[in-house]
Parts: sequence; C-alpha cells; structure tokens
Amino acid sequence: MTRNQRPGPDLQDPERFAREFTEELRFGQGVDFVRAHPTDLYMALARTVRQALISRWIETLDTQMRKGTRVVVYLSAEYLLGRQLDNALLATNLQATARHALASLDLDLDELRDLETEPGLGNGGLGRLAACFLDSLATMQIPAVGYGIRYEYGIFTQIFNEEGRQLEVADSWLKHGNPWEFPHPEMSVEVGFGGTVTHHANGSDRATWHPEVNVLAVPYNYMVPGYRSDAVNTLRLWRAEAAENLDLNEFNSGDFQAAVRQQTEAESISKVLYPEDSTPAGKRLRLQQQYFFVAASIHDFIHNVLPGDFDLRRLHERVVFQLNDTHPVIAIPELMRVLMDENGLPWDEAWNVTRRCFAYTCHTLLPEALEVWPVELIQSMLPRHMEIIYRINSLFLEEVADAFPGNDWRVRRMSIIEEHPEQAVRMAYLATVGSSKVNGVAELHSKLLRERVLPDFAELYPDRFTNVTNGVTPRRFLKLANPELSALISYKIGQDWVTDLDKLRELDQFADDADFVNAMTRIKRENKVRLAEMLKKRDGTILNVDTMFDAMVKRLHEYKRQLLKLLHVVVLHQRISDGEQIVPRTVLFGAKAAPGYTMAKEIIGLINAVGSTIAADPKAAGQLSIVFPANYNVTMAETLIPAADLSEQISLAGKEASGTGNMKFALNGALTVGTLDGANVEIRELVGEENFFLFGMTEEEVSAKQAAGYVPAQYYETDPVLRRALDAISHGDYTQGQSFTYGHVVDSLLAHDPYMVLADFAAYIGVQDEVEKAWNDPALWGRMVVHNIARSGYFSSDRSMRDYLDRIWHVPAVPVK
Repeated sequence: MTRNQRPGPDLQDPERFAREFTEELRFGQGVDFVRAHPTDLYMALARTVRQALISRWIETLDTQMRKGTRVVVYLSAEYLLGRQLDNALLATNLQATARHALASLDLDLDELRDLETEPGLGNGGLGRLAACFLDSLATMQIPAVGYGIRYEYGIFTQIFNEEGRQLEVADSWLKHGNPWEFPHPEMSVEVGFGGTVTHHANGSDRATWHPEVNVLAVPYNYMVPGYRSDAVNTLRLWRAEAAENLDLNEFNSGDFQAAVRQQTEAESISKVLYPEDSTPAGKRLRLQQQYFFVAASIHDFIHNVLPGDFDLRRLHERVVFQLNDTHPVIAIPELMRVLMDENGLPWDEAWNVTRRCFAYTCHTLLPEALEVWPVELIQSMLPRHMEIIYRINSLFLEEVADAFPGNDWRVRRMSIIEEHPEQAVRMAYLATVGSSKVNGVAELHSKLLRERVLPDFAELYPDRFTNVTNGVTPRRFLKLANPELSALISYKIGQDWVTDLDKLRELDQFADDADFVNAMTRIKRENKVRLAEMLKKRDGTILNVDTMFDAMVKRLHEYKRQLLKLLHVVVLHQRISDGEQIVPRTVLFGAKAAPGYTMAKEIIGLINAVGSTIAADPKAAGQLSIVFPANYNVTMAETLIPAADLSEQISLAGKEASGTGNMKFALNGALTVGTLDGANVEIRELVGEENFFLFGMTEEEVSAKQAAGYVPAQYYETDPVLRRALDAISHGDYTQGQSFTYGHVVDSLLAHDPYMVLADFAAYIGVQDEVEKAWNDPALWGRMVVHNIARSGYFSSDRSMRDYLDRIWHVPAVPVK
C-alpha cells in the first residue's frame, strides 16, 4: 500500500477504529450502545471517518495559501453530492477497516450506510456535474473551491398518489443533522438588498450603495477529498440569516409574528432549492438567492483567501470564477462594484480585471432556459448593479457599432437589455460579454451555441468560444456504484484506470473472450438482483431479473421524450395482446417534473397508468412491465445504472446540451439507443457505430422540417402502428376506460408535437426491433458491452478538468504532502 492510499496509522487498525467509534458515540453523541439510536451510530461512524480527512484538509489549505497560485472558484447554484460516507471511505481507503471494526461491535456497515440522507441540493445533471468536477479537481490536486447555497430543503421528495400522479413533499434532509459540514458563523458575510445609490463627485466611477436590508450569509464548509491524493478541497455553502434575528420591542408588545418577520424573510433565501418562479414573489426570491451566494463568495475569496495587501488589479492572476450556467452571472456586476466602489479602481481597470476573471459555461440550447430578469426587478433589488449593467451594455454596444458600422439591427439584437415585451437583462449575453471564455458542454452543443444561440457574439469574439465535453467521476459511478465490475476490470488491467480512465481501452482485447464476457454477464445479473432487493424493500416492487432492463432515467421534460419511450411500451403491449413474441423487458423510468410544469406531471401520471394496466394484464406477466420508482436520486442511480442493459437517450436532436447519464450507463455496460444529440454524438464516435443503436432525424433535418412546416397529424394518418397506440391512450384503454383522463396529451401531440415525437416514432420502433435481435445473440450483445465500457474512458470528469485547465483556467496543480 502506498502512502497516498493510507488514511493514517491510527485508523487503519480495526481495533483502533472501533475505539474511536465508541468514543465518538459517547462523547460526540452523548450516548452509549444501550441508549444509542441508529442515527447516533451513523453520526459516530461519519465523525470517525472524517477524522482521517481533517488533517489532510487543513494541510491542503495551508499548502495552497503558501503557494499563492491561481485558484478555480466554481460558482454553482446546484451541487448533487450523493451520500458522503461512501466517498469518504473510498478516499481514505477505510472500507475494509470500517466493516471489520463495526462487525467486532455487532454492527453492520451497510445498515449504517443506508441511514445517510442524501443532500438534494440540485435538480439534475447540472448539480451532479458540479460534484463530479469538484471530485476530479481534488483528485488532480488543483487548488479549487466550490461555492453555493446550503438549501434547508433541497429538491422535493417525489411521491405518487393512488392515480400515479406526482406529489411534492419537502425534502428535510437536515432533520437529523449533518456530520459532514463545519459551520463558521464567525466568518459570516453581510449581503445587502434594495436601497439607494450615492455617486461621488468630480466624475468619479465610484459610488456608495446604501442597502435597505442586510442579510447574513453564514458559511458551512464541506470536505472534498481526492482519490489517492492527499488533497482535500473545500465546498462552501451559504445559509441566510437575518442580521438582527428578533425585534424585542415587537415581541414584548405581543406581536410575535412581527418580531420574527425579518428573520423569516431572510431565512427564506436559503430555504428551498429553486422556488417556483411563476409569480413575482417567486422571481424575486430566485434572484435574491443568486445574488446572495455570489456576493458572499466574492467577498469571502477576496478577504479570506487573498493576502491582506494583495493588489486587486492582479486579481485575474489569482482566480478564475467559473460560472456554472446563468444562475451566478450577477457576479459580474458584483465584482465590478467591489473593485470600483469598495477598492477605488477606475472603470477601465475594473472591467479589464473582471473580464479576465470570469469564464461562462452554457448548459442549454432551450431559449426558455436562458435566464432573463426584468430591469424593474433588478433595479429595485440591486440598484447599483443595474447601473453597472447599463454602462456595460452601453460600452459594449459602442464596440458592436464600431465592429459592424451601419448595422443598427445587429446592435439592437445584441443588446444585453432586451426591450420587448418588457425591459429585461439577458443573463447569457451579460455572461458572454463579461467573460474571457464561453464554453459548451459537447461538440454538437458548442457548435449550435456558436451557430444558433449566440451567433452574433461568436462572430464578434470568435476566440472566446470553446468546447469542453462533460464527464463523470469514475470513483462514484463505477468504483463505488459497481464494485464487482470494478474488481473484474482491476483483475484484468490493474487499478490505474480509476484515475486514468483511458486505461479501460485495454479491455477491448477481451471482447471475444467468452470467460470475460460471461463474468460480466454474471455481474450484470447480480446488479439486477441488488436493484430488485432494494426496490422490494423500499416499495414492495417485484422485478423480474431475467428480463432486459431498459432504463430511461432523467429529469422529466418534453424534449427528452419520455412520451416516445412510453409509446414504444404501448406498441410492445399491443404485440403481446396480438399473440406475438417479444424479448421480455422491464422498462425502468426515473424522473421528477418541476412542480409548475403541468404537461410533464401529466406524462408521469400517464406512464404510471400504462404501467398499472400492463401489470394487471395476465398476458403480459413475465414479458413486459413498467417500474417507476418514486424520488429517483443519486443514491438510487448508483444501484439502477449498474443494473441496466439498455440506456434510452432519445431527446430530439439539437435540444440536449450534453447529458451525463448517457456516459454513466455506457461506462457500466448498458448499450445506448439514441439520437445524434448532445454527447451521444461523441459516444457513438468513440464506442463505434456498430455498438450504438442510432435512430431519428439529425439536427439539420429537424431544422429543415420545422422550416417547411411540421404537420404531426400526417404521421397519425399514415402510420397504423402509431395510430393504434395513440388511439389506445385516447380511448382510455390504459385509464380504466376513462378517455378524458389523458386524451389531451395525445391531442397535444397531434396538434403541436414541438419535439417531434411522431416524426421519429417509426424509426424508434425500428431500432428497438434491432435491439431485440442483438439481445437474442448473447455473444454479439456481450461483445458490444465490452466495447462500450472499454471506449468510454474519454468521458471521465478528470479529462473534462484537463480540458478546462488547458483551454480556460490555466491553473497548476499544487501537490500536498
């Protein structure tokens, strides 16, 4: 065992670990074994394991501060971390020690692991990506800190009512405490809102903002350990508190609600992840959240990371602020305010520094996902920032006019501030103007970003745009999630693949090795059994592990086309009813719909209705089933993804930015059926087109069909298979004869079908028939699986970080000893 693998001599010994655990239980939780609740046991275990990280953490901070090199500051509104105990055990190499030590105390590690509540501090791929990136940066010993919000209630807990419709329940992930966080109220930052601005005389760029309300941002630190690396970086999340918690006069007068009103309003800022923003109050709260965490983060970096005498005109030499989508973009005018108003830099110097400090990652191609904030809202909440945005825009439009003389229409359409239907700030435009680099997250996405989303900006700043294809951490999504497959891989090619995923290419030589393929097939079945046991224990759901596991797990959005998958299930059910033979399938859905997204919630209800009808049909028994476990999250993904045979990546071409689920499935040996969208394009190129089930229109064909006038009803009229499937839903065959229940979903497809489900239907059914043929040839399927795993090394988040470092950040590693 190398030095980097060792957590330290004290905890390597199981007897020592058991003693430390017992002391944590007694002195940390204040109980003994007789009185200990299972939660006490979990908390004691977590605190014991974190002992092995704290010294490394402090040494990392000290080393990075001494070196004084450039730092990556990752600004993200979301972090989907997953459970922390498993990752900490892996990073410290304590899995076997902990299991042995706990067994000596008649305790089971797996039972205690299951007690951990996953922090749901994100909505989907954006937050999971952020967590993967932090893992890779620590593993690579890159100085980095993540900043975000410590939401008291994360992404909602999803449940289904008796009709199978989604209901949302608050996710109280902190109700039992959190042993992985370190609060530092003494380092709180005051963040202002509202108020007025006073300008200094003599034409100075400097102004003084007098906020009407001040809120405290209280930092909570989390350790981010690297794998086989002594580095432990930091994730700092902010919690909102009132500057003054209690109005004692109001309280003593008997008006108890008024006494705590300021406290309630302040704490609402970090209360809930992504408050529903269809109301003015919801919009205001979202913008408050965004400014709250970036203002606190910039202040924290300048005052607590930089030396006290640091010349801020050189700030870009010490930091790169990476904007993870548009949520943190208000940081650009905030840094301008800090540099000018608080530190006296003139506009030109401040703007030169600011533009060189920021880089922006765009994660979408959907216009509605590019945030736009009403000028009136920003003006009332952040009056100084609105002034700065106006000036940035004015100077930028002068630059545009000089570059394209006489083209007034271009000047108007490139304005950061749109005029209709109301004056509003286009945050993606502000990010592009205020950053040194702008990147997409897959080759196709970056191409469309330049050509379709921000074409004028790409023409003005061609060198500013680049691509960094997303990646996933192999530590969590292979080493932890699929231990048996990981062990088989290590047996064949050694263990270096965990930090150098390109090593997986060495597995290609075993694609025709029957023993190796059989071993992988056995592991896949064991993973199915593991998933079946989990769902039986949790939900009482029974899975047939001798079927193909066909998985579509992702956020519910119409462009991702869960409806297309469901129509395929209906076709399969109708084939069974006709007496045809099909490959037995278990179709696994996992998806949450945004609370205000009505059609997405209707689709969830329809999926469950179809599933219930199939489950009640004796002809379908053992042949076809839908399993839709509620509340899909990172923890469930770690069990479901290794069990999947087929990965559904079927979004309309040109709509998905990248996707990362597609990478996780391929890495774990699921074959992909997909369109040429997002990172599917690169997956197909790398694994080989013969190892990928391709269907559907290309992005160019989609655009051409839209331009020609897409008429979805014509597909209904000309395709009898499609017509039969849609009629079955409309007529109530899957809703106990109640035709009105989901008929409007079909009506929407026939009338509008914005994501061309009907246009791609026939091709999708055709490629699924190809899937069945391949499945019926185990040697062919096994060979395809091996090639998918062997050629997925490119999709490591370590490679993504190297690309960011080479193309954008230019931050050197700082070895920690």
